[in-house]
Amino acid sequence: MLAVMQPRVPPSLQAEPEAPSSGQEMKAAASAYLPSRESVIGDGMRSTARWTLRLAVIAAGLVLLGLVLKYAWVIVFPVLMALILCTVLAPVSTFLRVKVRLPNPLAAAVTMVAAIALVIGAGFALVPRAASQSDDIVTGATEGLQRILDWVQDSDVVSGEQVDAGLQELQGRLSGSAGTIASGLLSGVAVISNGVINLVLVLILGFLFLKDGHRFLPWLSRLGGPTAGHHLRSVAEGAWQTLGDFIRTQALVSFIDAVLIGAGLLVIGVPLAVPLAVLTFFAGFVPIVGAFVAGAAAVLVALVSNGPTGALLVLALIVAVQQLEGNVLSPFLQSRSMDLHAAVVLLAITLGGSLFGVTGAFFAVPVAAVLAVMLRYLDDLVEQRTTQSDDVARRASADDLQGPQAE
Repeated sequence: MLAVMQPRVPPSLQAEPEAPSSGQEMKAAASAYLPSRESVIGDGMRSTARWTLRLAVIAAGLVLLGLVLKYAWVIVFPVLMALILCTVLAPVSTFLRVKVRLPNPLAAAVTMVAAIALVIGAGFALVPRAASQSDDIVTGATEGLQRILDWVQDSDVVSGEQVDAGLQELQGRLSGSAGTIASGLLSGVAVISNGVINLVLVLILGFLFLKDGHRFLPWLSRLGGPTAGHHLRSVAEGAWQTLGDFIRTQALVSFIDAVLIGAGLLVIGVPLAVPLAVLTFFAGFVPIVGAFVAGAAAVLVALVSNGPTGALLVLALIVAVQQLEGNVLSPFLQSRSMDLHAAVVLLAITLGGSLFGVTGAFFAVPVAAVLAVMLRYLDDLVEQRTTQSDDVARRASADDLQGPQAE
């Protein structure tokens, strides 16, 4: 009752608390506002657990996406190849549609037919030259084989009985493995048939994408709505530009390889230098296997026509050019055209090749570039949001410091 009857003292007249008078008292007052070690460690562990769970969910989503792609690869592969083909042909089709004012189907058809005619025309231009030099290669191969047989007969390294015994053993093995050879031939026929079907499907899809591709971005914007549609369109435009840069850069790298190898073959005196250079250019678009096939063809031609010395020189030339491409040209040019670090390009090719073979090595760089486009766009959005938040906080702090303005 007495406490209730005591008069209230205004806050302005109340005595302020005394400041700590000693260092120990100051430390005790400061420690009252600092978190304990247990709370700091607990917050860190909780944050680590939350991020671990999030990363585990993301990893599970990536695994699920990989399984979907594995079972739908029959459809995904032709679509991806058609998109890559359209990155090369789309500027021509757009020019015919916009500048020449051709209808969309006609512009796409003219572009596709012109591209096919260009490839077939280059093949027909090279076939006569290759046919004219094939007689020399066959003659050189026959002479080389005859020299080897003469050397075997004249030397004591291998006797005639041993040669006959080896031929009979080879014949017996071939007869015993007839079923395996037949199954291998059937598998090869199936692979060739599958390749032809995929080629036809890629050409059809490429025509359809050229004809109706300009409608995709407006449709994507409408599908995403007023909020997400703009972001989807921006990311799709960046991904399309990235794919075009990849194809143009790969074409430049393949052209440089073809020029260097073709010039080296001409200097060494290997026949079929120009057809082998063209083969090197087209094989450059197929990682690992393409370079191996083109290089093996050049070495075999040099071995038949120029002997072991010429074959060794061609092998050294191809190894040097491939090292230049793999360690200098591809990482440098692709990193500049797609704004990717050279280490990222090398790691992407290594990871894609180890996981999915040749196809993974081919798609590794464009996939990494598209992911980089998405990450950069998200980073720009985060930067924009945080910058706006900082501006709002600064304006609010300035208003609090100024106080109410007198009217």
